[in-house]
Amino acid sequence: SHFVEIIIQTQNKLPQTATMAMLRGYAVATAVLAFAVATASAFTVNAPAAFVANPTKFNQIEQCKSTSCLSMSTIEETATSSATKKLEEYVNSREGNRIIRKVLIANNGMAATKSILSMRQWAYMEFGDERVIQFVAMATAEDLKANAEFIRLADSFVEVPAGKNSNNYANVEVICKIAQEQGVDAVWPGWGHASEKPELPETLAALGIKFIGPTAPVMSVLGDKIAANILAQTAEVPSIPWSGSFGGVDDGPLVAELTDEGTIPIDTFEKATCRNVEEAIIAAKKIGYENGLMIKASEGGGGKGIRFVDNEDDLKNAYIQVQNEVIGSPIFIMQLCKNARHLEVQIVGDQHGNAVALSGRDCSTQRRFQKIFEEGPPSIAKPETFKKMEKAAQRLTQSIGYQGAGTVEYLYNADTDNFFFLELNPRLQVEHPVTEGITGVNLPATQLQVAMGIPLFNIPEVRRLYGKNMYEFEGDPIDFFEESYKEIDSHVIAARITAENPDEGFKPTSGSIERIKFQSTSNVWGYFSVGANGGIHEFADSQFGHLFAKGATREQARKGLILALKEIEVRGEIRTTVEYLVQLLETDAFIDNTIDTSWLDGLIREKSVQIEKPPHLVVTAAAVFRAFQHVKSETEAVMESFRKGQVSTSDIPGINSFDLEISYQDTKYSFHVDRSAADVYRMTINDDVVDIRVTQTAEGALLATFGGETHRIFGMDEPLGLRLVLDGVTVLMPTIFDPSELRTDVTGKVVRYLQDNGADVESGEPYVEVEAMKMIMPIK
Repeated sequence: SHFVEIIIQTQNKLPQTATMAMLRGYAVATAVLAFAVATASAFTVNAPAAFVANPTKFNQIEQCKSTSCLSMSTIEETATSSATKKLEEYVNSREGNRIIRKVLIANNGMAATKSILSMRQWAYMEFGDERVIQFVAMATAEDLKANAEFIRLADSFVEVPAGKNSNNYANVEVICKIAQEQGVDAVWPGWGHASEKPELPETLAALGIKFIGPTAPVMSVLGDKIAANILAQTAEVPSIPWSGSFGGVDDGPLVAELTDEGTIPIDTFEKATCRNVEEAIIAAKKIGYENGLMIKASEGGGGKGIRFVDNEDDLKNAYIQVQNEVIGSPIFIMQLCKNARHLEVQIVGDQHGNAVALSGRDCSTQRRFQKIFEEGPPSIAKPETFKKMEKAAQRLTQSIGYQGAGTVEYLYNADTDNFFFLELNPRLQVEHPVTEGITGVNLPATQLQVAMGIPLFNIPEVRRLYGKNMYEFEGDPIDFFEESYKEIDSHVIAARITAENPDEGFKPTSGSIERIKFQSTSNVWGYFSVGANGGIHEFADSQFGHLFAKGATREQARKGLILALKEIEVRGEIRTTVEYLVQLLETDAFIDNTIDTSWLDGLIREKSVQIEKPPHLVVTAAAVFRAFQHVKSETEAVMESFRKGQVSTSDIPGINSFDLEISYQDTKYSFHVDRSAADVYRMTINDDVVDIRVTQTAEGALLATFGGETHRIFGMDEPLGLRLVLDGVTVLMPTIFDPSELRTDVTGKVVRYLQDNGADVESGEPYVEVEAMKMIMPIK
């Protein structure tokens, strides 16, 4: 018989898990092993190593009389060694040239969350061990406080300086220092932050660390929107009029041969750039204001660094806004393509000169050039036309040796069937799961395999898409220019879940999140960058969730997404666009697929899509919430006085009979409330009486029954008033303030005053600009 004592200790005083088991006889050896593996998994596999200050010690096995004592570390090392061997065999057999075991995630939020989820899924499905690849995360104090999901998912994390992203996720020096200190094999950049900074792959290459993406020269020429447009013109890809349409031979479109370093010559680049307001005005006059103009930061993206203008006065102001939003970026001007759809081609290039187009996406539903819905495949384009767009994207990327995932974006006119090059993003995009849903190709895992040097035609999921055997690949490569992938037989529509207020022009909001309720189904799934008791801080991106609905047809996907959005519940200090998204999906224009890139901004401007509840129902619900809060607070006050030994009962009558006022839509409503039972409130207004039965759920919502109906009510006091959620619809009931005071609920930093002291300000006129959640926005 053997007495086995397993002691688990950690420096950070985790809840005690030390267990002692006395097992007699060799017949129970299997039980010991099972227990040991389960215990090891709980502390060394599932829990992030960074939270275990002192790695769990399993070598403390006392009173072991056998010469072959059980060692938990040996068991784990054996499993890890086996998975590593499988990974090495996988890479070598598929003609790869590098083993990547440890990856630094140089990002946060949605990007970091999705990358770890996807690569872990691939690792488990391929090797039976989701931990064969280790992930190191970077985390600011704000992300730690916000209970960011990616920190929980990572195997370890390194805390980085707080504040704006130039201190952390966009700081090349910080990223490279951490990568070197942590001994990682590769860095995954995601999107935004430093993902398009050529200095990052250049510095990492010097350190011998693989950048999961294109090389520095290629990123420089493609990641810069000005250079990419010049390159597209050189490759004779159709372009719309822009500031680079002039300056070539006979003042024609600029073209360029790449330098030895793989970049656009400086003098050619400068001809397309508007270096100041004066040069912008000159370029605008050449292009013309008739169709409208876009002022764009060459290094912008994700809706940042872009403004629409149609006159010179607006151009002067918008130029400064773009300058402030993407500091240091070159700026150019492009004509607005009216009645255009925003179509994308998902491309991936490898180290062997191959480039594949993995179908594409339609991202035409945009607000202020920020995508709201994404869907694929792009059914609006004729199949033969979209095939031309795919081939053009492949030629453009293959000609310069592009490596990794990227997106070639086009403007497409459905009436004329013409398409124009917009830009190429040398990175993965947030909407990439749409492509995953219709092609079955795990894109972050594909990025990882390309970084390991595996040719695209040897990656199993790519082979499956092309109708090839996934695992019998020797002597059977794929010619991606001549062969076509299998016909897409499904449709996916995605919706971004953002912390924005649709009632205030979609201004970003920040604050805590108490709860996120979402239930995946067989055809709808989603992921979120924060969890319960988390939050969105002022330096974070406003997007914190993404939902995807799949169907055999576009209509099936649309209905599935609507049902999912109707069921989702986000509770906390932030506002979300969920209710508004449902209304958009139910409009005739979206159903008929007749939208364009200006459609949503037009709806917002005209306020033609609004979510409203009858005023009398809103006022009654607000009165119920205020009455319930009054009873709760007054009861607690009386109980507290009793606990202090104060026996006065003078305040008790005020618990059961009181007056309250509700203001809504410029009208004040005066109620008298009497409690006839613990859960029954009799409300009187203008001699009208209604009895309301109120029950509080465990999650804090109120169920109020009156008028033969039961309504679900949740309220929260905010700086500007009461935010009421009535049957899933959010209503803001402003507090009455001094009209001479201008207030906003936007949390951010003032970057520019637009009015002089003592000046008159008209209603609806901007008076200050604020930087919030990486965006510059006017406060009106």
